[in-house]
Amino acid sequence: MEISFQQAPVIYIISDSLGETAEFVAKAAASQFEGEHVEICKIPFVSNKFHLEEIVEEAGQRPSLIAFTLVRPELRDYLLQLTFQKNINAVDVLGPMIDAISAVTEKKPKLEPGLLRKMDDHYFSKVEAIEFAVHYDDGKDPHGMLRADIVLVGVSRTSKTPVSMYLAHKGLKVSNVPLVPEVAPPEELFQLSRHKIVGFTISPKSLFEIRQARLKTIGLASNADYADYGRILQELEYAEEIMKRLGCSIIDVTNRAVEETASKVLEIYYKGDRYGNR
Repeated sequence: MEISFQQAPVIYIISDSLGETAEFVAKAAASQFEGEHVEICKIPFVSNKFHLEEIVEEAGQRPSLIAFTLVRPELRDYLLQLTFQKNINAVDVLGPMIDAISAVTEKKPKLEPGLLRKMDDHYFSKVEAIEFAVHYDDGKDPHGMLRADIVLVGVSRTSKTPVSMYLAHKGLKVSNVPLVPEVAPPEELFQLSRHKIVGFTISPKSLFEIRQARLKTIGLASNADYADYGRILQELEYAEEIMKRLGCSIIDVTNRAVEETASKVLEIYYKGDRYGNR
């Protein structure tokens, strides 16, 4: 009596990127078949017709189907042609959705492999930058500024923190350091290229009003040193002296929105990068 051993079916995942999308869909679908073992064979970064021919030839040797995410039309069409000739089931995971979105938006797709991965990388880079800004806010752990893309300096209430967070959402690692007459600035600050540092200044009158409002918000007396006009002048003079020593660019944030200030910081940052001065 002849005994035959049936091979487990294989789902070949073909992609011109990592193939994670088709793999996820294939595994989700296979999970609906209880007790059925299905092998998954992922083949990423397929970029030419010869590679497709090899895969289809192998797939034809056993029970199989092909699930693919190929954004280049010439590769999609050629694969469908090959699988039709070999009588192999093929599932285009991405194509119909691209075509549908193109129809509803009346726009042509970029047809560039790996765009989702690039979006994911940007997302995680932004999250990392936000965590960096929180961790190194307000002079915490001065060693962090050595790893920062941008370091903001200035007296208290010159919008250093909100600007840091705004820039972090752009994917930039930003730390900020308060300048206080009684506290020497960290030595790490003077180890940085001046083009990585941006100083914030503000008119004494505006800072006086901001600090008065801050004291009122937290329930403190309005005559505290924090909002004393003479003290404010002293702080601004000290900060200006430090900024001159650093040789950094200075932005007057008086009556500027956070977005406007951040835009100016970016202009300074990218100008420095262009000339190799970071």
